[in-house]
Amino acid sequence: MAIDTWQPSLRTPDPAVRILDNRFEHYRLPHATVERIWTGARWSKGPVWIGDARAVLWTDLPNDRILRWDEVTGSVATYRSPSDKANGMTRDRQGRLIVCEHGTRRVTRTEYDGSITVLADSYQGKRLNSPNDVIVASDDAVWFTDPPFGLVSDYMGQIGTPELSANIYRLDSKTGALQCMADQVPGPNGLAFSPDEKKLYVVASRARPRTIMEFDVVDGHRVEGGKVLIDAVDGAPDGFRIDVDGNLWCGWGTGTAELDGVRVFAPDGTAIGHISLPERCANLCFGGRMRNRLFMASTSSLYALYVNTRGAV
Repeated sequence: MAIDTWQPSLRTPDPAVRILDNRFEHYRLPHATVERIWTGARWSKGPVWIGDARAVLWTDLPNDRILRWDEVTGSVATYRSPSDKANGMTRDRQGRLIVCEHGTRRVTRTEYDGSITVLADSYQGKRLNSPNDVIVASDDAVWFTDPPFGLVSDYMGQIGTPELSANIYRLDSKTGALQCMADQVPGPNGLAFSPDEKKLYVVASRARPRTIMEFDVVDGHRVEGGKVLIDAVDGAPDGFRIDVDGNLWCGWGTGTAELDGVRVFAPDGTAIGHISLPERCANLCFGGRMRNRLFMASTSSLYALYVNTRGAV
């Protein structure tokens, strides 16, 4: 059995926050260190900052629950269980929680009164596979990826048969129309917009090696192109988020000390920084009052680090 030997750094700058390119020097705060704020999950995913509650929600996929960390008290409680094998999450422009559910093969919205509205569970009369990650554009459209990952086992979802190809979708929140935006990404996983929403980035989890692809967004309603921006080589990107300067902060790792954590890329695709963690990071979000605190959902734990930038809205 592996022994947990992780300890917060007593040195500053924290040696876990590594500069790979001089451009990252600006984003590393010399007196900020990586904190582990909770541990005890089986596979942490989908963190989202809830500013009005000063809390982080994130999913523990195999344990079929959504957890809630309170910034004021530091306490962790179960927010929803069962969660229908919730995976990726975000908030819409009205502050409502949007959830990708592996167990029910759907995307839902939690209303202010706690009731659940199904936003999408099928396309052209066929069931979705297992919605994985989700973002909301400035026009309120909900974009999500739908690989078959949750159909492989009952551990990460529910064993089933794919009825659709692994697509990227856009849901028009005004009309309810669901549109396939791209069907050529091998195993689409995490996704994010550039700050101006002119670029869409998507992790290709089934590419070998894994890649992060870049699409041009046209009029907010369709995408063009689809080039490889980042070749992960030996790494395994999962979910990621973008800061106000357009840098990609990517959950990373393959189970080795050198790769596990968060890898940061400039908009041109150059790796500029790395945050080393003792376990693989699946996904992350920016939060805190100034949106300058990075919350990293990493296998069994939730980590945090203050950085010298803010998450793009």
